[in-house]
Amino acid sequence: MAGLAGMVAIVTGASRGLGKGIALGLGEAGATVYVTGRSVDEGSATLPGSIRGTAAEVTRLGGEGVAVRCDHRVDTEVEALFAQVAQERGRLDILVNNAFASPEQRVLWGGQRFWEIPLTLWDDLIDVGLRSHFVAASYAAPLMIEQGSGLMVNVASHGAATGKSARSRVILPYSVGKAGLHRLGADMSVELREFGVAVVSIWPPASQTEGMLAQPEVFGDVSDWKPPLFTGRVVAGFAAAGDWLAHSGEALVIDDLAETLGITADVPPGT
Repeated sequence: MAGLAGMVAIVTGASRGLGKGIALGLGEAGATVYVTGRSVDEGSATLPGSIRGTAAEVTRLGGEGVAVRCDHRVDTEVEALFAQVAQERGRLDILVNNAFASPEQRVLWGGQRFWEIPLTLWDDLIDVGLRSHFVAASYAAPLMIEQGSGLMVNVASHGAATGKSARSRVILPYSVGKAGLHRLGADMSVELREFGVAVVSIWPPASQTEGMLAQPEVFGDVSDWKPPLFTGRVVAGFAAAGDWLAHSGEALVIDDLAETLGITADVPPGT
C-alpha cells in the first residue's frame, strides 16, 4: 500500500495512541510524516512512546518519519513547526489534528460531575484538544491554499454526536471539546472548499491505546478493541482514495469507512 508516496503529512500528538497509529498508517502508505509531541525519547513520559520512536517506525514501514518536538499549547512552537515543513518540503498535503492533553483514564472516565472536577481540566482538554487544532489549521491553510489542495483530519469522537448520557462516565469537558472540534471542522470546510481544501472529522472505535492498557481496572477486558493502527490504515486509505472534497465537512465513522474501503484490523504492520 503506497498510495501516498510523495505526500507530506503532519500528525500532531503522535508519540503514542491514535496519533501514533495514524502516523504509522500514513507511513505504511508511503507518506512523509512529521510526528509531533512533547515526548522526544522513550522513557521521558509516564506512558511508553516517543516522537523519535514513532518517526523511526514510520520510516521502517516505508514512509519517511520526521520527529519535531512541539508543545501544541504554545502557539510559537506550532508556527515554527509549519515554517519548518514549508522550508524543508515546500508543501503540506495532510494535517491530522490529534493532540490531546488527557488526564489519566481513571479521571477522564471517572464519572465525576462537572462541579466536582478541577477547573483546570477544562483548560487542559479544551486548550489542547480544541484550540490548538484551530491554531494548527490556521497555519496549515495558507500552505494548502497555495498548492490548491489539502486534507485536514480532526480526531473527534462518537461523543461529539451523542454527548452525555445517564450512564456515561466521561467528564463533561471531553464531550464538549469533541463536539466543538467537529463544529470547527465543518465550518472550516465551508471557508476552504473554494480553494480545494477538505476538512473531515473522524470517529475512531474503542482502541487499545497505551493509556487504556495501562489502567485495565477502568475498562476491564479490552481484547476486542481495535489497535490504533487500524484507524491509521483507514485514514491512509481515505487519503489515498483522493475524493476529499466530496466528504468535506462530514464526520466519518472509522468502522463504517473501513468496511467501505475493505480494511480489516487483523493484519500485522508492514504487511
